[in-house]
Amino acid sequence: MIPQLDGLLLVDKPPGRTSHDIVDFVRRRFNQRKVGHCGTLDPIATGLLMLVVGRATRVQDLLMAEDKEYEGTLKLGETTDTQDAAGKILESRPVPPLDQAAIEAAFQKFSGEFDQIPPMVSAIKKDGVPLYKLAREGKTIDRPPRRVRVDKFEILEISLPTIRFRIHCTKGFYVRTYCHDLGTLLGCGGHMSALTRTRSGNFELSKAVRWPDLESAEGADYLARHLISLPEISRIRRT
Repeated sequence: MIPQLDGLLLVDKPPGRTSHDIVDFVRRRFNQRKVGHCGTLDPIATGLLMLVVGRATRVQDLLMAEDKEYEGTLKLGETTDTQDAAGKILESRPVPPLDQAAIEAAFQKFSGEFDQIPPMVSAIKKDGVPLYKLAREGKTIDRPPRRVRVDKFEILEISLPTIRFRIHCTKGFYVRTYCHDLGTLLGCGGHMSALTRTRSGNFELSKAVRWPDLESAEGADYLARHLISLPEISRIRRT
């Protein structure tokens, strides 16, 4: 009989897979009944995906509430219907000769606390229906703005039309919308072309299991060796 395990599994999610794909894989491969994730990553996104197994599902909400850190790429000059590279291009505009100071000023506008309107392609529900399903039907509805916060940003590289950046933000923050809004402010539109979650609370991507290793693993022993126990979860969260 395969044991039912308890703990937190950090996974380095590859591009092209949904967060649910990873949950379903772990559930089936290791024959674990209770598996969930702590914060969705879009299919094009990579990086830290936190999976709770067994009794660790009881602390799922606490783990989801932690602040996040991301490294992303903003591509200027193209606006898409999903606000990322997976969508259809709605408008293309020339990128002006922006200098470091102008770009820094735009990022500064979206730091601290501010209101953000969630994208239509999101899991937020309207009358019980996820917005992304309405978007697939060509529908657009009003979305109330949400109060979000960027505690820190760093511009890593400017190579127009792309800008690489790192941000530390609150839960529920849409980096896609952040890129879209920055593009609008810079006068040429833009979208998110790449995203990696590097940290959630005190849990870091550097400690995550690589997807090729997880995909080729067999047996509950492998999962047991890589799970963070419930006491250890509490210790790391308090660090």
